[in-house]
Amino acid sequence: MKRLTARHWLAVGAAAFTVALTAVAFWLSYEHLHDVAAANGLGAHGSTARAWAWPATVDMFIIVGELLILRASLRGTVDPWAIALTALGSLGSIALNVAGVGTDADPLEYIVAGVPPIAALLAFGALMRQVHEVIAGRSEYVAETEYENSAEIDPVLDTSPADTSTAYPEPNDEPALAPVPERPVLVLTKKAKPVLAEKTVSRTRRVSASVLDEDDTLIKRARADFAGRVPTYRELKDAYSIGQPRAKRIRAVLEGVPA
Repeated sequence: MKRLTARHWLAVGAAAFTVALTAVAFWLSYEHLHDVAAANGLGAHGSTARAWAWPATVDMFIIVGELLILRASLRGTVDPWAIALTALGSLGSIALNVAGVGTDADPLEYIVAGVPPIAALLAFGALMRQVHEVIAGRSEYVAETEYENSAEIDPVLDTSPADTSTAYPEPNDEPALAPVPERPVLVLTKKAKPVLAEKTVSRTRRVSASVLDEDDTLIKRARADFAGRVPTYRELKDAYSIGQPRAKRIRAVLEGVPA
């Protein structure tokens, strides 16, 4: 047996007191409305059945409206008709309880008469809220349990061959058609381009192999003259009176390309 925690005991206690408060408030309101009905024509000739039945035409609208509101809340919708029933029943019960006191009564008597229907509305609303939490929580628990159970079940694939037999056999006079072979699919692939790094390495090796020993002096002078900046081909040719091929070799070394 599952042991109840403090949280469960608090919920049970709140529910018990709410039910008791609702019952007492409705009984006080119902009793006073009975007295109002009996004093205003429904208790004549010694008949009290009608006087006892008449308050139900007022207070029962509160119960019906609250139950419909609870149903709409569980469905995730809003029921304006249920709200209207609850509001009209509550306002009618409060007005009739207060009006039944009379016109020359003490102000405190009006307050005493109005408390039971107000308490009945609030207590029954609190009770419906607790019922909603219990039902909604249980529904979520059931949904989560079903989901976990369905997730644990591995789907079984039907690997049995399909039945290709037909109810009507083919006529014997028709020749059987040979199966059509599947057409080969031509897949076009784009030729991969050489990697840029390989181009750079190949070019570097060619340039480094082509640099002559006598270019070392010009390379040192260019580094000093241009203060570490890589000059253009035109600047090298104008400064050292060399040709385009030699300027390319020197500039390649100045760019920092490893040999």
